[in-house]
Amino acid sequence: MTQETINEVLKFRDDRDWKQFHNPKDLAISISLEAAELLEVFQWSAEDVQCEKKMDKIKEELADVVNYCVLMADTCGLDLDEIVTEKIKRNNEKYPIEKAFGCKEKYTELK
Repeated sequence: MTQETINEVLKFRDDRDWKQFHNPKDLAISISLEAAELLEVFQWSAEDVQCEKKMDKIKEELADVVNYCVLMADTCGLDLDEIVTEKIKRNNEKYPIEKAFGCKEKYTELK
């Protein structure tokens, strides 16, 4: 995500004077609710895990999740590039390629 896109999300919020309503608790709730809407796209799909016919709804709900994440990062004074890079480093330590390649187990179960 570019800084330009992040700025557009923040501008949308600021143009409507909504920042006053954004606190970490409510934004975390909103992220969870939007993630649930994304999950709802797959509800009752049984073995159908294909996305092609659902892509428009997936894009819409995923964008909502990402937008709220941008707003949460801004509200908490966090740099998205920094926190994602830090998480990737931690995940690299927990899931070394030689142990995790092709495995779906949690890091505590890797051999």
